[in-house]
Amino acid sequence: MSLIRRTITVNFDHRVYFTRGVFNVSNPLLQSVLADPARPPKVLVVVDGSLAQAQPLLNTSIENYFAAFAGSLELVAPPLVIEGGERAKSAYTHVSEIHSQVDRRHIDRHSYILAVGGGALLDVVGLAAATAHRGVRHVRLPTTVLSQNDSGVGVKNGINAFGKKNFIGTFTPPFAVINDFDLLASLPDREKRGGFAEAVKVALIRDRPFFEELERNADALARLEPEAMRRLIERCAELHVKHIAEGGDPFELESARPLDFGHWAAHKLEQLSEFRIRHGEAVAIGMALDVIYSRNIGLLETAAADRILALLRKLGFELFASELLLLDADRQPILWQGLEEFREHLGGQLTLTLLAGIGQGIEVHRINQPKMLDALRELQQHDARRKHQTLQARQ
Repeated sequence: MSLIRRTITVNFDHRVYFTRGVFNVSNPLLQSVLADPARPPKVLVVVDGSLAQAQPLLNTSIENYFAAFAGSLELVAPPLVIEGGERAKSAYTHVSEIHSQVDRRHIDRHSYILAVGGGALLDVVGLAAATAHRGVRHVRLPTTVLSQNDSGVGVKNGINAFGKKNFIGTFTPPFAVINDFDLLASLPDREKRGGFAEAVKVALIRDRPFFEELERNADALARLEPEAMRRLIERCAELHVKHIAEGGDPFELESARPLDFGHWAAHKLEQLSEFRIRHGEAVAIGMALDVIYSRNIGLLETAAADRILALLRKLGFELFASELLLLDADRQPILWQGLEEFREHLGGQLTLTLLAGIGQGIEVHRINQPKMLDALRELQQHDARRKHQTLQARQ
């Protein structure tokens, strides 16, 4: 036999900007990110439908911005508005819609597709950008806390298929990410709070001082005070980008996903609730389950587990959902299917991140299902006691 072998190294410049008023004509950031001295690049803008409805002047602001910089940027059409949320990821429809616009507007590999919206919208647009012409420059403007501090600053794109989350997708770093805190103004309180779960997650597995900061700021965060939220978003985003850049496995070629602590249960819970439970809410429940399990098998001290559960509750998260108790035909929790789906998504050996301490994640390769069931029942008991106490207080 004969063999030709060469190592191919590809470098990515992963940039995450923080600003306010990104579409204010007095703010040159977007223009400076997109401008090309060789020619005015074409730009296709896709906007989350929920955001467009909540901020009815947004599309006009976008068009006015590009008009102000018409000499260096070309907006090829009025912003394309498509639905956001998990429904947008339920089929290939919106990816095809964006592909159609890429063809119709003659978007090429030196053009830009600019996505303005929540994590689901960014996933859909990112997949379309990554697969049109084998890759069109993609710029993300996340508009939820969850996307600004987690999914929007990452390198994944995808849609759901076959009842599984993110079954179809790519690893393609965006050309740039621009976090505009002002774009969060119209978010419902539930959506603002949902993003806190990912900050707790990354603090638990990577940064004890950040966890302690979240504890100190818990009251301000529970009140959704802007400065506390801004600090949470920036530090959480910083830790996520650091993991991607320095963790040694940015495209998840191995069997571990440390940043998905609590997610094996969360992804399944989202599906079982038909996405009634939002991603951040499901992650909070998944983390609570894995925290109690970590304590039950002797990895995590009881005092540490109590602190974590107390913080999640103080931030406003429910830590139990009835969908956790759904059974399959063999009278086993359907939730267990999430373990195999989690393993299969990466292949190889099941690898989950649990906690050996606050700020100290640890990888395990098997789960003791009876002890995990005990953890699930403990969450149910906590929830029942809390509801009983609330009822008594009202009486």
